[in-house]
Amino acid sequence: MNASPIEPVSPRPVGDSGSTPAHGRAPESPRRSRADRARQVAEVLRRQIASGAFASGVLPDERILIADFAVSRNTVREALGVLRDEGVVERRQGVGTVIVRRPYEHTLERLTGLAETLGTHGEVINRVRVADVVRPPGEVARKLHVPDGGQVVYIERLRLLDGVPLSLDLTYLAADIGEPLLTADLAGRDLFGLIEESTGGRLGSASVTVHAVASDPRTCQLLDIPAGSALFTVERLTRMPDGRPVGLEFLRIRGDRLAFHAELVRAAPDPHPHMGPAPQEDDGLRQVGDER
Repeated sequence: MNASPIEPVSPRPVGDSGSTPAHGRAPESPRRSRADRARQVAEVLRRQIASGAFASGVLPDERILIADFAVSRNTVREALGVLRDEGVVERRQGVGTVIVRRPYEHTLERLTGLAETLGTHGEVINRVRVADVVRPPGEVARKLHVPDGGQVVYIERLRLLDGVPLSLDLTYLAADIGEPLLTADLAGRDLFGLIEESTGGRLGSASVTVHAVASDPRTCQLLDIPAGSALFTVERLTRMPDGRPVGLEFLRIRGDRLAFHAELVRAAPDPHPHMGPAPQEDDGLRQVGDER
């Protein structure tokens, strides 16, 4: 597994005989509680599980985890308890610690639909709850550049992966984009693909903001999760290549079933930092990267 040790190595004083340097006492690494160390082990294992490690579906033996993470047996057992409480693993006699639910990675580097991203992991099904022409809320109208008194198409879908609820998607589309979709296969297709087929062109870009929230009772019921479970809320504004905003979505995604992933490149320093960023249109969203 080649996991990095959890315990930090205390810095060694420098001197002729290992004594404290003349400039003062060397800093000491603070002692951390077993709960802190267990949390770190659980986080690394959770990330490995999400990325597809442990193809056998069984975690390594406790002795291997102890050696890999350089922690005690009690720390490893507490970390496995954290993952067990989250429903990620379970202990099976004669087998070991078995992965029972693997969160799926969803990239933030490309503008892709859910079925495009997760279709290889199972069957994506959409239960259409609402599909109609409506008067948009003021904030939605502003972001989609809908004039006063204008209408949009509203689509609400419960999305399932292999029969298990994954997300509740609330989508507002510009009328000319959304109306042709009202007779399309909303239950079996991603909206992105339907839009591109209808318009005969490619979508351009999207702005995405992700928050973590506690779910409300109704959303818990729809997503089949315990009350107060953590959710990702994703707000996404999708544009055509010319920059025109055509879709605004509010996605509520189960935090135990999806992990967002992106590869980021550090940009060169701004040679003129005092000048500030170039002015841009304020659409109320923070640009994080192209969605899903």
